[in-house]
Amino acid sequence: MPKLRRCYEGNNLHYITCSTYRRIRAFNSERFKIAFVDTLRELRSELEFKLVGYVLMPEHFHMLIWPSLVADPSRIMQSFKERTALFVLDQLKENPQFAWCQKTLSRFTLPLTFHGPSQYRVWQRRFFDMNIYSEKKRLEKLDYMHANPVKRRLVKDPGDWPWSSWRFYYLGDTSLLPMDHVE
Repeated sequence: MPKLRRCYEGNNLHYITCSTYRRIRAFNSERFKIAFVDTLRELRSELEFKLVGYVLMPEHFHMLIWPSLVADPSRIMQSFKERTALFVLDQLKENPQFAWCQKTLSRFTLPLTFHGPSQYRVWQRRFFDMNIYSEKKRLEKLDYMHANPVKRRLVKDPGDWPWSSWRFYYLGDTSLLPMDHVE
């Protein structure tokens, strides 16, 4: 598979998509959803990037970020994936009495043919990154993210899915995770 070329020159908005390993629906768990949002909030402060929009789905997420001089999108994603993976794996290992935890941990286990220091993988190794240059494309990506839970039939209305930036944009709700405005 050819290596994906990323363009980090200039000061651009980035649309990022990442899936869990084997598309495992780990983020059906409320605890994992909360940890996802908390980690995003912490990293946004630490790495000084702007979060313009997001949606967390059971087995993937999309986000619109404006990186900073402190961290490019690859560094942001590396830190984010590492922290959330450690949390998820720790929780699964600490709760073997629940069949769901045992099954999910088993699915995150790498095959014996894998040679490396890791025994588990929560996220796919790569992520999709698209530079966003126009207001029209920014709005298109926000609409796509916000419609994702409805399209997947998780809810009937985007406002019923709390794990996205829809409530911020349409209700002014900053209780879960406020977004940064871009101009």
